[in-house]
Amino acid sequence: MPRSLTPRPIGGLGQSEGGLAIALVDGVPMFREGLSALVLRTRGLRWLGATDTPQGALQFAERYRPDVVMIDSGLDPRHHLSHTLTGANGDLVVLILVRDGHRTTQYVATAIAAGVHGVILRSAEPPQLLEAVQATHRDRRYVDPALAATVAAPRSRLAHIGEGEQQPLSRREFQVLQLIADGLENQAIAKILYVSVETVRTHVKSILRKLSARDRTHAVAVAFKSGVLIAPPPRRSTTERT
Repeated sequence: MPRSLTPRPIGGLGQSEGGLAIALVDGVPMFREGLSALVLRTRGLRWLGATDTPQGALQFAERYRPDVVMIDSGLDPRHHLSHTLTGANGDLVVLILVRDGHRTTQYVATAIAAGVHGVILRSAEPPQLLEAVQATHRDRRYVDPALAATVAAPRSRLAHIGEGEQQPLSRREFQVLQLIADGLENQAIAKILYVSVETVRTHVKSILRKLSARDRTHAVAVAFKSGVLIAPPPRRSTTERT
C-alpha cells in the first residue's frame, strides 16, 4: 500500500509562540529525541517537529513554515531536498548535519551551491549545534570550523564540481516522482495532489526529460540510483511533534 506524503503530527508544539521555529529531517529516532529536548530547553528557539523522509520534509515545511530546517546528509546525498526546500521558500534556512562519510570537498561545495546556508558535523557538541543554528539564520552562512579546510579547496577544483549533474526537479515534480515510485498512476496522483490529470502528465514529461529517462519505471530507477529518491526506512514513515 502506498506510503502517505502527508505528515502525521504526534503531540503538540513544544513552545506556543516566539523564537526561531526549528524542524529536523533525520532517520534516527534517538537523534530526533535528543535534538527536540535540546531545542525545547533553549531560549529563543521553538521546536516544530521532525520527519524521517525527504518527501515528508516537503509537506512538513509547506504546512508549518519553519525558520530553520536541519537535514541529515544521509537523507540528502545529492542536495535535491535542500535545493527544493530553498527554491520553494526564499526565507527558509537549511543547515546540513554532515556525516563522516560526506566530509568531502565535493559534498560540502555542492551543498552550498545547491542553496544550503550552513554545514556542521552531525557529531558536533550541543553548544556548537545551537550556535550553528542561530548563526546560520542570522548570517545565512555558517561553516563548521572542522569543515573549513574542506570548503577552502582550490577554486579551479570547485568550479568543476556539479558539471553534468541532472537538472533539479521542482517541488511538485519531486512529489509526483515519489508517488510514481509508490506505484500510483496519473489519475490517483492527481487526486492526491488536487491537480488535473493533464497537469500530472506535464510533470511526468518534465521528470522524464530532466532524468533522461525512457519511461516512468526507468525514471524511478534513475532517481534511486542517483540519490534523487532515497529508500524508505524499514518501518512506515512518521512525522513527530513534541
